Amino acid sequence: MEKITAFLRDELSGWKPWEVLWIIISTVTILSLSIYLNESLIGIIMAITGVICVVLTGKGKLSSYVFGMVNTVLYAYVAYGAKYYGDAMLNILYYAPMNVVGWVMWNKHISVETKEVEKKRLKGTGIVSVFIGSAIGIFLYGLILKRMGGSLPFVDALTTVFSVVAQILCVKRYMEQWILWIIIDVVSVYMWAVAFINGGESIATLIMWSIYLLNAIFMFVKWYRESRRSEANV
Repeated sequence: MEKITAFLRDELSGWKPWEVLWIIISTVTILSLSIYLNESLIGIIMAITGVICVVLTGKGKLSSYVFGMVNTVLYAYVAYGAKYYGDAMLNILYYAPMNVVGWVMWNKHISVETKEVEKKRLKGTGIVSVFIGSAIGIFLYGLILKRMGGSLPFVDALTTVFSVVAQILCVKRYMEQWILWIIIDVVSVYMWAVAFINGGESIATLIMWSIYLLNAIFMFVKWYRESRRSEANV
């Protein structure tokens, strides 16, 4: 019980006023719009846990992986129904186990001072390798999804491959993950807008990705500054 209490205390500590305001605004916005537009209960829970997860990830809090696991399972269900098979497989076969890996890895690198995960940056060769490898993966996976008859196969492949790479960078605490998340979020907003226009019941998912995009921009700035600060202190 003492460990749980200490964990909750650490997760609730170190929040700046704008960070608290952001998580409140994003959560209330998606909840209100989803209810108003008669989104399904699964869609609402999926969207809310997803928003909380990405904000906590940006904050560097370990509890992000708890909300991430709930979001992962529900998002896979929604994506399968929309025939985004790449997204569905990504969540069940990759994100679910990576939530466990991320929990273990981040738990080893929590700052005693800030109670947040310690951030770092890739070197030049690492950045080049990430983007070349991602481009090859997108092309090959897009061909597979096209043969499966999936919706927007190469767009789906882009979000899938970038998500795999971004999650690895996230687990390893690299700032560059947010560059990939921004790209993923822009494309995902387009994908789910198309699904909604075509009659899909996916408004909560569309709103969720829109909030993800704003969050990724905010957190890129935060992680960039803090990773530079960490390098300067080494």
